[in-house]
Amino acid sequence: MKARTAPLREEFMQAIGEIIDSGAFSGGPVVESFEDDFAAYCGTRHAIGVGSGTEALWLTLLAMGIGPGDEVITVPLTFAATVEAICLAGAKPVFVDVDEWTYTINPADLERVRTPNTKAILPVHLFGQPADMDPILEFARKYRLRVIEDAAQAQGAEYKGRRAGSIGDVGCFSFYPGKNLGAFGEAGAVVTGNDKLANQIRMLANHGQSRKNVHFLVGWNSRMDGIQAAVLRIKLRHLDRENRLRRDHAMRYNRALADLSGLVLPAVVNDRSHVFHLYALRARDRRRLIAALEARQIGCGLHYPVPVHLQPAYRHLGYRRGDFPVAEQSADELISLPMFPELTPDQIAFVAAAVAEAVATSLAAGIA
Repeated sequence: MKARTAPLREEFMQAIGEIIDSGAFSGGPVVESFEDDFAAYCGTRHAIGVGSGTEALWLTLLAMGIGPGDEVITVPLTFAATVEAICLAGAKPVFVDVDEWTYTINPADLERVRTPNTKAILPVHLFGQPADMDPILEFARKYRLRVIEDAAQAQGAEYKGRRAGSIGDVGCFSFYPGKNLGAFGEAGAVVTGNDKLANQIRMLANHGQSRKNVHFLVGWNSRMDGIQAAVLRIKLRHLDRENRLRRDHAMRYNRALADLSGLVLPAVVNDRSHVFHLYALRARDRRRLIAALEARQIGCGLHYPVPVHLQPAYRHLGYRRGDFPVAEQSADELISLPMFPELTPDQIAFVAAAVAEAVATSLAAGIA
């Protein structure tokens, strides 16, 4: 994280100092400027800064009138926040499996789970690659469903030339510090071209106020603070360059790891621009790979080792192991290697050598 902030430290400090001097700590002109910048970046009419990516999803569902008795289709291979938001709105999450190469929602399964209570589809652009949106949008049009993009990991990603978040009815973003576009704390945003939804979400995020002291809705406190907006405005100017670096690093990893047995490397679909929030590969012998990386003090991550339908908090939904085999196998095998713009070729080679050593050990043991 220090490597990512150090080059812009003076600019951050100046921007934060200006917020301190102005006293515009919650909302204010800098937040409005970031909203304008981010809407323009995503290609939408509106961006609403909120307190977190989770709140972006939840407030969107509330603004759409989705609640008790309604169902929202999504995937079990995601961070729990996707499903939390559905449950907090009072609706029921309904899962479908993911595609075995992109780990995003499999549109072929949508028809099987749709019911008269289905009100929305919530695809997750996992690891930085957009879901296959055209068949999702076609299905949604057929049944008059809303499409809410969980773009928390996909700032700057594209699907057929359109920015993630601008393709469905609404796009929801997290700016958690580790994201491609990360704040210095918690923050999120909703983008949309729908004027009515934008107005509803903005009111819900500000205690339901249509104007000061007039509370038109029962709302919530989810205003973006000025310091986060100031930081995000600076970082947004560098996002495309940093995403290009991430793609370059991913291709370097792919070349170095291409001939190793027992691995499934990230797939990049031709009509999509992957921004590699994570470089997540599948390893048949993940335990041995983790041990090899730790022995060389190389950080790695598991995303997500327990899919949401098997989490204790969601046991009441009635799903069991075996219901979503692709998501479950992926959860058992996925491991993410170091990925950030400041990686060097030597560091990537060092990581790749550790992976190759683990694979060789697995082969000798008859596992890979």
